[in-house]
Amino acid sequence: MSKVALITDSTVNLPKDLVKKFSVEVVPQVLIWGKETFEDGVDIQPGEFYERLKNAKDMPSTSQVTPNSFLKAYQNHLDQGDQILCVLISEQLSGTIASAIQAKQSFENAPIEIVDSRTTSLAMGFVVLKAAEAIQQGANLQEAKEVAERASDRVGVVFAVDTLEFLHRGGRIGSGSRFLGTALNIKPILEVRGGRVEAVERVRTRAKSLSRLIELAEQGINGRSPVRLAALHADAHDEAVELLSQASARIDTVQTILSEVSPVIGTHAGPGTVGLAWMIEG
Repeated sequence: MSKVALITDSTVNLPKDLVKKFSVEVVPQVLIWGKETFEDGVDIQPGEFYERLKNAKDMPSTSQVTPNSFLKAYQNHLDQGDQILCVLISEQLSGTIASAIQAKQSFENAPIEIVDSRTTSLAMGFVVLKAAEAIQQGANLQEAKEVAERASDRVGVVFAVDTLEFLHRGGRIGSGSRFLGTALNIKPILEVRGGRVEAVERVRTRAKSLSRLIELAEQGINGRSPVRLAALHADAHDEAVELLSQASARIDTVQTILSEVSPVIGTHAGPGTVGLAWMIEG
């Protein structure tokens, strides 16, 4: 029986030990900084990225995973006789799925399935983990695809940013544009909803924004359990640790993850971003 290979993109932000444990292939998004081009999480790591950002005169931009990256990944797995499941960032946030589809067209009738997670970061990460666990338990390609699709209906992610500048510049702001031009001390809270980054509300202080994230996560979970929970951050480790600790004390969790977002996510969210992602088991 053919093995099912699992591919995702670098916005997944899964810790490396989990990527290794489940043999997930992570294809890199692209970071462009002046005349330099980096593969996300390969040529540039989060710590280096945020340090450079502090003194940068030119701001970085991003581009989706290239079709060639998918071509290479597909070819490698097909040569080994694998079937392939791709779980990728929302097509409303990135052209990554378009690249994946373009590459797939080079392999007529190849066993390749592509799933739009309709989200990103650790919310997508939980979808990937659910599919990976199913594959380890013997699921075939179609079964694993269905597991991923069902899981994507049970995830959520909310996050607080220090400023909307980065999301606005990258064109990923959605309905959050109505928060532009507000007082500097206002801290916007956003979520990924329907595959897009959408505004939730504004709060007046950083402390209130973090406590509000927990309340919003509880609302999204709505008493269901058990739950996988993750805190994610962009150069805000200590706040994310405290956020995960407080949230875990209030939510019935079977798994908790702390993760720093990749440079490509950091380019759009901006330093200081902290968030909570969850998946309801089912």
